[in-house]
Amino acid sequence: MKRFLTTLRNIWDIKELRTRILFTLGMIFIFRVGSFIVLPGVLPSVLKQQSQSDDNSLLGLINAFTGGAFSQASVFALGIMPYITASIIIQLLGFAVPYFQRLQTKEGESGRKKLSSITRLLTVAITLVQGGGYLRYLFFLKAVDPRIDQGIFWFSNIIILAAGTVFAMWLGEKITDRGLGNGVSLIIMAGIIARLPFALGFEFQSQLDNNGLLFFVVEMALWFGVVLLSIMIIQAVRRIPIQMAKKAVGRTDSTGMRSEQDFIPLKLNASGVMPIIFAQALMFLPTTAAQFSSTGGTSTTGVLAALNDFTSVPYNVIYFLLIVVFTYVYTALIVNPQNYAEYLKRNNAFIPSVKPGQPTADYIDAITSRITLPGAVFLGLIAILPAFAAAIGINRNFAVFFGGTSLLIMISVILDTLQQIESHLLMRKYEGLAKSGRIQGRSSQSRLQGIGDSI
Repeated sequence: MKRFLTTLRNIWDIKELRTRILFTLGMIFIFRVGSFIVLPGVLPSVLKQQSQSDDNSLLGLINAFTGGAFSQASVFALGIMPYITASIIIQLLGFAVPYFQRLQTKEGESGRKKLSSITRLLTVAITLVQGGGYLRYLFFLKAVDPRIDQGIFWFSNIIILAAGTVFAMWLGEKITDRGLGNGVSLIIMAGIIARLPFALGFEFQSQLDNNGLLFFVVEMALWFGVVLLSIMIIQAVRRIPIQMAKKAVGRTDSTGMRSEQDFIPLKLNASGVMPIIFAQALMFLPTTAAQFSSTGGTSTTGVLAALNDFTSVPYNVIYFLLIVVFTYVYTALIVNPQNYAEYLKRNNAFIPSVKPGQPTADYIDAITSRITLPGAVFLGLIAILPAFAAAIGINRNFAVFFGGTSLLIMISVILDTLQQIESHLLMRKYEGLAKSGRIQGRSSQSRLQGIGDSI
């Protein structure tokens, strides 16, 4: 405890770090306040009744990412999600369209600025489309005041929703520039983690009422174990040793060059949480479409009901298989062995006992294929853990934090932020946050800049 308090004091003593932390907290606070400002002409009482039935749908997934702003019809109802969608589209275009690929890899800073401008424009376009769909959803729920003019309601609120998303995007960029950590990721995490205290408190109260205090302690131990397992999956890498030859300075080897040992870190889970997001969205599409096309309400039965229940066997089997498939697909998109081989050749580096060029690409591809299977299986198991948590009697609101997208996003963002804090401490000769070793965020796992980093 003494060491922990000393570390906190050291963090506060560093003026730049203190300023960045306070700035980040201030921006997140503004975002959370905006999440409670309701759009003009909306009836919050109707939305409150409907929000419970949407928890296990695509709309519930969006609501989780926005910290409840979606179900409250706030000015940040769409949150940062249109920007995330636009970023994913631009990234995928970078794999398929030569123009975007050139901007990503060959035009340096100017290319990144162009991509950033295109992403912003695409974000506004997506927001306008999604905003229209969201307002139609409000009319579908009869959550719009009938006394208000529909034309004025549509025009004003589409502009407000677009402005809210752009403002949230601006907050994220400001946090990245002047704050601590990745701003967009922190805003998403703030929305997710906002629901955790209420879910935890409700679970504690329900177990206390049922004389299940011991069971609650066991729950916390299990949750701690799941968090540790998730950290292991996120951090795990397969290191491929390489030799980087440099000009002779001092001692040289038999080739007249000085050799420096380095490595390529291939992540066990290179795809991050994207397979879970894609699989979850795909699982919810049939029921969401059925709800909007239904004339008698939003209830679903039979197969659709099973696919809308995250505790059902059909849901979890299909969900698990989709995650494994998407993990392979997304890993194939973002891990390009040919780029590794070209990078090594360009920097006069090589993998011991492997010839440069195509043999190096084949070698990296073979290793990537081998480690992707256990990574995909572990990711799938983490994703379906909430169903097992609910099966043993844990409240559904808290069970969702036993795995899935929410837990993995929280852990990833927290690790990245702590890694930046530790970098500031070590730069000023203070002790790091970890007793031994160093915290490895996504930005610090690769010593070879330009390769080994994933989203």
